[in-house]
This record gives sequence, C-alpha cells and structure tokens, in this order.
Amino acid sequence: MVEGKCLIVEGRSDKLQIEPILNEDVKILCTNGTIGVHQLEELLDPYEGCELYTFFDADTSGDKLRALMDRHYPEAEHLRTMPTYKEVETTPKKVLAAILLRAHFSIHNEYIL
Repeated sequence: MVEGKCLIVEGRSDKLQIEPILNEDVKILCTNGTIGVHQLEELLDPYEGCELYTFFDADTSGDKLRALMDRHYPEAEHLRTMPTYKEVETTPKKVLAAILLRAHFSIHNEYIL
C-alpha cells in the first residue's frame, strides 16, 4: 500500500504545471478529463493509504469531478484555483504555490510569494 500525499488533477498539463513547484514526494494522478466511478476506483485503489487531494479546474467539468470525489472519497481535500484563472494549467505557478502551501504541501522557495 502506498502512503503519503496523492494529488488528483484533470490532465497532464495540470500535472506538468504543479510538479516543479512541489518540494516533496507527491504522487500526481491524472483523470484525463471526465471520469466515471469505475475508472476513478481503478485509478485510486493502489493509493488507498494516501492523503487524497484534488486540484481541478474552476469549471463545470471540475465541479463534476469534485462532486464525484465527494460521493466516493469524502476524505479528499479539494484545492481550488481562482475563477479568474479558471484552469490549473493557466494559473501562475506562484499562485498555485500559495494554494498548495495553505494545504500544507512543501514547495520550493522560489515560488513563495
């Protein structure tokens, strides 16, 4: 069983935007868009012992994914980008870093505002 932090994002671009900010080992999983219950369980089963976090876009698709996570993984903490940026991949790294820092992730110093 895997332990530690697991961050679920929508796509590879989101993962690539977040990865360089983190200064700790975090497993970042991609849903690759809208996902069903069965696919979500398959994606997350190997990470049963992890602290679950989501970081989805501020749009309808992100809302659906947050609702799905709430129903099946209520322990997951939702991180949100500002509606101004709408998408995780277009949110400035320093803004993402501030959001991650508030959620107690370790981030590289150059991203601290």
